[in-house]
Amino acid sequence: MFLIQRQAPSDTSSLSYLYGCGGKGKAIAVDVHQEDIDWFLEQAKIKNVEINYVIDTHIHADHVSGGRELAEKYGGVYMLHESSQPNFKFEGLKDEQLLISGNVTTKVLYTPGHTMDSICLLVSDTRRASEPWFLISGHTLFVGSAGRPDLKGQEEKMAGLLYNSLINKILTLPGHVEIYPGAQAGSVCGAGLSAKPSSTISFEKRFNTSLKDTREDFIKNILENIPPKPVGMLNVIKQNIQ
Repeated sequence: MFLIQRQAPSDTSSLSYLYGCGGKGKAIAVDVHQEDIDWFLEQAKIKNVEINYVIDTHIHADHVSGGRELAEKYGGVYMLHESSQPNFKFEGLKDEQLLISGNVTTKVLYTPGHTMDSICLLVSDTRRASEPWFLISGHTLFVGSAGRPDLKGQEEKMAGLLYNSLINKILTLPGHVEIYPGAQAGSVCGAGLSAKPSSTISFEKRFNTSLKDTREDFIKNILENIPPKPVGMLNVIKQNIQ
């Protein structure tokens, strides 16, 4: 199994991923930026894999997605959570759905809060163990922080959903599971993100202060510390849904 973390050339705080089974030649691309399409194609060639699935963890507000274009160029399937509402056809992912890529299994976790269509991807290498290895956490959980809940309004309701997703889904995972977020320090998709590009469930349980709050305090604190909205947000969202 392989995992490659990619920093976007235009915004090094934003992270995307290519992972899969080198032995069986199958791969999944996650949160691809528009300017990254050629890089993903090059990496697939280097690894000698087919990109079968291209997934966005939600409709992004901070960058223009290249996911659908990559899928079209490569002949893969472009996927979002089934609750997404772009103006084009896509394959909808369901909560707890399994995607098989050779010896790599990806379990979809529906984690609304940052947006209503947010998902995380729980990945296992079945050649090594049935236990999950890592979580691609999108903009739901960052290293040292959590996603912002205000991008499309209903801030208090979304913050409550985010708390439920974090506590009832993500933090119930085994402590050894590695976390690979969709952004790091410098991103406006959350407050107080660490510059460290990965973590573990156990470490975040112990040191991520936003995960120690009660539900009421979590909502209060996250709403009081919302960063400025992404530059050109409305235009970015428009490009990502049309």
